[in-house]
Amino acid sequence: MDKYIGLDLGTVTLGIATSDSLGFVHGLETFRFQKEAYSQARKRVHEVVAQTGIKNIVIGLPINMDGSEGFRAASSRRFLDDLIKEDPTLKIELQDERMTSISAHKTLYELNVNGRKHKETVDRLAACEILDFYIRTKGK
Repeated sequence: MDKYIGLDLGTVTLGIATSDSLGFVHGLETFRFQKEAYSQARKRVHEVVAQTGIKNIVIGLPINMDGSEGFRAASSRRFLDDLIKEDPTLKIELQDERMTSISAHKTLYELNVNGRKHKETVDRLAACEILDFYIRTKGK
């Protein structure tokens, strides 16, 4: 099975997850960057690609509950385009991320993770959920 990097892009954070050759997903980190300084986030993605050798990337696409795309979705699409311009060998796909952050918050609540630790973990967990959903459904 191919390995993947999963990304949950926010305005100041980037949740990063990876998968192994068995399809298991592992949260790597929540990378913080200056507000809307997406070049910093892209640089971190390229570093992770270099460290892991993984060229397959799945980026969460924030779609509204009614199926429309707003400002955040446009940011994710621009992020994808810029990553490919910087490294055309990357294979990047978008994955509907509706409800992943809510699910991540719920999981952390159920595990009694709160306060600062919750804030530090939620984006990484959302990246895991985006990537896990992609891996489980990509063949369908």
